[in-house]
Amino acid sequence: MTPSANSPYTTIDLNWTGRPKSIASALIQSDGVNALIDPGPASTIETLRAALAQNGLAVQDLHAILLTHIHLDHAGAVGALIKENPKLDVFVHEFGAKHMMDPSKLLASAGRLYGEKMDFLYGNVLPVPEENLFALAGGETVTIGKKDFTALYTPGHASHHLAFWDAGERTAFVGDVGGITVEGDTFIMPATPPPDVDLDLWNKSLDAILALQPARLFLTHFGYQHNPAAHIARYRKKLAEWTALAKSLLESGKSEEEAGKEFVEAVAAETRRGVSAASEAEHYIFNGGLYLSWLGLLRYAKKQEKSRPAS
Repeated sequence: MTPSANSPYTTIDLNWTGRPKSIASALIQSDGVNALIDPGPASTIETLRAALAQNGLAVQDLHAILLTHIHLDHAGAVGALIKENPKLDVFVHEFGAKHMMDPSKLLASAGRLYGEKMDFLYGNVLPVPEENLFALAGGETVTIGKKDFTALYTPGHASHHLAFWDAGERTAFVGDVGGITVEGDTFIMPATPPPDVDLDLWNKSLDAILALQPARLFLTHFGYQHNPAAHIARYRKKLAEWTALAKSLLESGKSEEEAGKEFVEAVAAETRRGVSAASEAEHYIFNGGLYLSWLGLLRYAKKQEKSRPAS
């Protein structure tokens, strides 16, 4: 986790649920200022603390947190970090800021999905004081030391999703807009949880990222992609395939539960065919939250069906 001599960034592997290469937080160190992009869930805060120590830092040495979005695997630790370091500035999309102040709806929604696994997966999620929050709409510049990051509004995965663009390094930190693929792999898997999945917006967000001509993308799940155009082309194809599968299952006449089970089985089988080692395939299947992705695509397909003009 030591940064290269030429990079202000360090990839922190949060080792979520004991699984390496599941959630990455990016540590920025520039001109004595320290920040994190997506600090991860509260359940991995001890791992985060140890990684900071390896880089000569403590939580008290952090100055800012940049959030791509507020889903618990990206932002659940923020409240706990601020309790430890009340001076932390938190940059988040304006649609997500209110849920950082009061995470009750976010937690209730996650609780319905994860039940008794909530604490194991995400830990104790604390509210963030309003005075620590800086709400962004997209287009703003966030300065960390000598590094400037342009906030891009990138919905599709979530209505409150941002990407952060460092023009000097030609690096885009894209959260979940770029999907799930471990650095060095070509296999790719969408993350399409409810309630905000929108393929039209998603493709526009990918267009906006490509227009920057980035040299590399940083994905929270997991690490760098060094050929952004090829990565995004693969990702668009996979998003379209998953959407078509969900639509087909919705129209099949099966119950939603039965169709969801079929979706998960089909995607899991595809993953096992596409990834060489069985343990790696299971890694993707776990991190992909396949039934959750089914629910998001199901919701999207239903919206599309309702919006279609009557013949």
